[in-house]
Amino acid sequence: MKAARAHRSASADVTADSLAADVARLNGNGPPLLGTAAEHATRRVPVAKPDDLATDVREGLIGHEFDSIEDIAVIESGRVVGLVPAERLLAADADAQIADVMDADPPVIGPHTDHEHAAHHMAEHHEASLPVVDTDGRFLGLIPPYRMLGVLLSEHDEDLARLGGYLAGTERARGAAQESIKRRLWHRLPWLLLGLLGAMLSAVLVGAFEARLEANVLIAFFIPAIVYMADAVGTQTEAVLIRGLSAGVSARSILRRELLTGAIMGIVVGLAFLAFASFGWGDERVALAVGVALFASCSLATGIAVGFPALFQRLGRDPAFGSGPLATVAQDLLSIAVYLAVVTVLVP
Repeated sequence: MKAARAHRSASADVTADSLAADVARLNGNGPPLLGTAAEHATRRVPVAKPDDLATDVREGLIGHEFDSIEDIAVIESGRVVGLVPAERLLAADADAQIADVMDADPPVIGPHTDHEHAAHHMAEHHEASLPVVDTDGRFLGLIPPYRMLGVLLSEHDEDLARLGGYLAGTERARGAAQESIKRRLWHRLPWLLLGLLGAMLSAVLVGAFEARLEANVLIAFFIPAIVYMADAVGTQTEAVLIRGLSAGVSARSILRRELLTGAIMGIVVGLAFLAFASFGWGDERVALAVGVALFASCSLATGIAVGFPALFQRLGRDPAFGSGPLATVAQDLLSIAVYLAVVTVLVP
């Protein structure tokens, strides 16, 4: 009896070795199979033959380490013919054959199956493990449940991210929300320092028109309004763009619509403020300069707000950290420069 058990255990080990070679060939020498079932399959699982006895298989598990022991793969002629849940193996009679306790019709998938589909396939069939087979039906390995739970969590986070419109996946967002104070400062402070440099430049820019501002103080009254409106329009565009990027929409397809939207909003805002400034202060030239500057700055703000997040996305950086401060600085400088340039032309 012991000799028979030793013979059966040795047969199972030979089968496991051949499977290990198959999976190594698939994952090691072929092209990367990221995001597929083969990426999650493991060869380090217990295997048996249909005519093995339950007691022999149980004894064969002792002294071996596996990646997963939820199911025992039943292999015959290199092909999977069944799965035996570990709890069923432990409850089986000692002299019961594996063929009598196995699930003889387990669902199988190919190595190139998308891992999300594999996870749903496993859940739909109420299986703890999922066999992966090649095009010839040869057994390549099992996908253990904990790996599919990781896939489901990742896909769940991605779906929520797409619905919320903030990232294509939440790993980067989760890391940014939970990182240490040191990392937060490292990711955010440099961009804010660049923003501070932009504020200094805007002060220099306004100072260059000191004489004109002293001659007509009314011109200075409207600088905050122009800067605010440009930032507000840009912020709206950035929100739309980042949501679009998270949903797989290209920045190029968003740009044209946003530029047209910004121009229309600039016309409406400019006309409204033109009427307000003319009625409130009675200086039609300054009011016209403000209206023209609002139209130009709102139009430019949409282009800037699309450009910076798209650039950061292309470079593989998180748009949430740098695009906002840089876009704000650029919008502020351009809106002030445009306003002062228009004033120089329209206001004597």
